Amino acid sequence: MIRFLLRVAVFLGSSAIGLLVASLVVPGVRLSAWGFIAAVVVFTVAQALLSPFFLKMATKYASAFLGGIGLVSTFVALLLASLLSNGLSISGIGSWVGATVVVWLVTAVATLVLPMLVLREKKGNTPGA
Repeated sequence: MIRFLLRVAVFLGSSAIGLLVASLVVPGVRLSAWGFIAAVVVFTVAQALLSPFFLKMATKYASAFLGGIGLVSTFVALLLASLLSNGLSISGIGSWVGATVVVWLVTAVATLVLPMLVLREKKGNTPGA
């Protein structure tokens, strides 16, 4: 159960970091302070549900697209987060492309780095370490 909760926390954290970075570096991407948490939750849930679906569809029907599955699921998750929450707004085709790439890249890196940081901190807090 703890492992599951840590995994959820890492996914939420990486989504939050990805959306924040996109809002800072991609013109046309705006996050509202009040809707940020809703946008992060919607994005994370959508990403968690869509990634396996798109992977299965690509494996079955178009294996040449397997490399782009993360980008496709990130785009759709961004679309859903912008539609279902008041926390995320993206305007313009270039902003959609830029946000998709930035969020995909940052969440991928954060998903790898955050567990190492959490585990290192956890080891440092252990008595006798």
